[in-house]
Formats: sequence, structure tokens, C-alpha cells
Amino acid sequence: MKKNCDTGENRKYLNDIAFSKEISVKELKSPVDVLKIVDKSNCRKCGEPTCLAFAAAVINGRRQLDECPAIPADELASYSVKGRRGADMERDQKQFLELLKNRIQSVDFEEAAKRIGASLANGKLTVPVCGKPVSVDQNGNLYSEIHLHMWLAVPLLSYILDSRGVPLSGQWVSFREFSKGMEWYGLFHKVCEESMRKVADSYPELFDDMMDLFGGRRAPDFQQSDVAVVLYPLPLVPVLICYWKPGDDMDSSLNVFFDSTGEKNLPVESIYALAAGLARIFEKIALRHGFVVR
Repeated sequence: MKKNCDTGENRKYLNDIAFSKEISVKELKSPVDVLKIVDKSNCRKCGEPTCLAFAAAVINGRRQLDECPAIPADELASYSVKGRRGADMERDQKQFLELLKNRIQSVDFEEAAKRIGASLANGKLTVPVCGKPVSVDQNGNLYSEIHLHMWLAVPLLSYILDSRGVPLSGQWVSFREFSKGMEWYGLFHKVCEESMRKVADSYPELFDDMMDLFGGRRAPDFQQSDVAVVLYPLPLVPVLICYWKPGDDMDSSLNVFFDSTGEKNLPVESIYALAAGLARIFEKIALRHGFVVR
């Protein structure tokens, strides 16, 4: 019988891709590590609005540590952080996708279908992705009636390889409650939650369209939010998106929640990539409908 692949290398590689980092000398694993180096004065001399934004930009490869004037030169010499630009990041994603495709060859599809809530027919494993059927053959090739963005294709294959098949608990938790979640939450909030919030502010019909397109459902009265929608980007990794509309002297707010079993059915790195992928899809749909996201 075929066995699932060892996920150690998968997780390390995906972590590098998700946060676009290449680290040597002293290891900076997250924006939190960068924040420990800067003075947190939010002086804006680096070109970013806050020190947190600068830290995220360093990890994403858009900024270099030496662009912060508050870091002593002798400390800079002890770190080496080389950012990756967009083209490099896209190349790395494609390389990792090929790695996952190769490892899919070692998966027992019959066992996987039972474990992850998929179906098996004609040698292809079919998984509902955002409510749409996506099939994978034994060579890792993907077949779908919809365009499957890279940020969804990678979590899908990781889901097939890594999911433990743990039943949903029905208890919703924030990303920061996962292991490593608090460490990465600043970046998750900016890339995923804040991006979705801006779309929701500009696109009033967003949540109705999300339910129609992706087979979502309403979750009324969750934390007194104005709108709460549950989507199933993967069968055992549901996402609850809660939106609070702007009011008197109050800005809008949006938070993303996951079933408490989430990190047992998908590595945290892939959960981040999955949410980032949803945020990108929302932005593209808004633009397609003529809404300008600010």
C-alpha cells in the first residue's frame, strides 16, 4: 500500500514560500522577529506607515533591514535577509507545486478519499474546492471547470498529503490560536483580513456573491457581526468570515475564523496561503464587477 509522504520538507518549503524569505546567519522567522530589532517608533523614515508594516515588508522581500535608520550598523552585520521579488516568488510557488505533484504519486488515493472527504473515480481524486469539484490524477495534474489559482492549488495538494481527516468540531477559532499563529498574526491580519475588509467596504454585494459562487451559507449573530458567511475552500477546512459595517465614529472590521481542527487537517502555512488566496480571489471578483478596492 502506498503511504503518505513525510511532510517535514513540505512544511519548511511552504513556510519559505508563504513568507517569501531567504534567511541566513541569525534566523528571522516572522515579522515579530524583525520587530524585536527595530525601535517600534513608527517614524516612517523607511517608507512604511508603521514598524509592523516594515517588518512584514522585510519578510516579504519588499524592504531591506538597512532601510530602518534605527537599527545599529553592528546589528545589521549580524543578519542577512534577502527579499524575494514577485517574479521570484511566483517561480518558487511553481517549483513547490511541482514538488507536491511528484509526491502525490506516492499517495494511496483510496485511503485519501476516505480521509479527506473526497471521491475516487477513473483514477482521479475529486475534492470540492470552494464548492466546485477539482480532480487530481496520480501524477498530480489538476482538472477543474474553474480557474484554480496557485494560492489554492498548493493548499489543495498539501491537504491531500497532510490532512489527518479529523472531523470538524464546530468551534470557531482565530488564526492566532493555532500553533505559530500568534507569531504570524500581524502578517495574516494585513494580507488576509485587511484585504478582505477593504473589498467588503467597496463591494456591498460581496457576501451574497460569495455564497452564490462558492456555495457558502450565512452564520447569523456570530459575535454580533453584521454579516457572517461560512465558506468551504476545502471539505475539512471551513472558513468563517465576519464583517462589521462602519458606524458612527467607528471603522469597519473583518475577522476570519477557522474550525478548531484546522491545523490538524492542513498545515498552518497552508492555512495562511489558503486565506491569502481567498483574499486575492475576492479582490479580482470585485475588480471584475467594477468596484475599486482602496
